[in-house]
Amino acid sequence: MRLDKYLSLCGKASRTETAKAVKGGEVLVNGTPAKRTDVQIDENADAVVFRGEPVIYRQYTWVMLHKPDGVVSATEDRLKGERTVLDLLPEELTRLRPPLFPCGRLDKHTTGLILLCNDGALSHKLLSPARHVDKAYAFTVKFSLSAQDISALETGVDIGGYVTAPCTMDVQAGGREGRIIIHEGKYHQIKLMMEAVHNQITSLSRLTFGPLSLDPALAPGEWRLLTDEEIGALSGAVR
Repeated sequence: MRLDKYLSLCGKASRTETAKAVKGGEVLVNGTPAKRTDVQIDENADAVVFRGEPVIYRQYTWVMLHKPDGVVSATEDRLKGERTVLDLLPEELTRLRPPLFPCGRLDKHTTGLILLCNDGALSHKLLSPARHVDKAYAFTVKFSLSAQDISALETGVDIGGYVTAPCTMDVQAGGREGRIIIHEGKYHQIKLMMEAVHNQITSLSRLTFGPLSLDPALAPGEWRLLTDEEIGALSGAVR
């Protein structure tokens, strides 16, 4: 592909910015300053350096983010003027083409593991209820859950014309906190499930998504790229 397209896809520079950098001798291809923006790049073999930084090409980019409270799981939220998960990423990632988007949503006040990617096909498979990709959450509720409540939740409850699939629960601390594993992703699902047994979520945090667990090294608001092995594990989860 062309050098300017390569740098644009990698989120490093627009085509105009590439032209300026090439003119200033700031783009190296295999150690030699590029002379033109339309020079052909083999993304799997050529070494490209932009203003002193090596440029790594990825067909798709996957990011693990520790979502903090109060951040919206969306690509933009201009009408409300609130921060989105993309606002927590550096410009290099927000400029990627195709652009990153959340793989599924977490409510504004739900924290924990969220994945962002630009791989629409794999994201769609991971979110399909038919694939049964588990997600685990830590929760606290306003009132103690009874054995009857837990049995109803694990069997499936009506959340407004839709009966949830069976889930797994591990409830502690006198019935007011625990862990729940679901493989669906209906809007406000866990909140509505608790309301179906006359209770109320007071805190909710996603711990796992399929084979991946939230990296304990990530503080709220921090992120890292997924490894090739982790991306492979996600692909394996939907086969």
